[in-house]
Amino acid sequence: MPWIDACSTDDIPAEDVIRFDHGGRTFIIVRNHADEYFCADGLCTHEEIHLCEGLVMEGTIECPKHSSIFNLATGEVETPPACENLRTYGTRVENGRVMVNL
Repeated sequence: MPWIDACSTDDIPAEDVIRFDHGGRTFIIVRNHADEYFCADGLCTHEEIHLCEGLVMEGTIECPKHSSIFNLATGEVETPPACENLRTYGTRVENGRVMVNL
């Protein structure tokens, strides 16, 4: 799978999220408090709400509509009503750019 240049590391404040669209799909790129970056599908698996408006906290993201919480590293659902995990993608930082493996 190709590595895609998604954004600058400066585009995302710590403990925040941005939307990234590529190939007709929506993803989220998240930066945690330790400056680690994560990429996952950008729509909640419960009702396809955009997660880019969600709350990032302690390695998780909370859906803004029904409060499902997903683990950013694994995509696993930690709090219902969602019951299907998010798909996650590899990330790496190169020269101040966040690269994602889609």
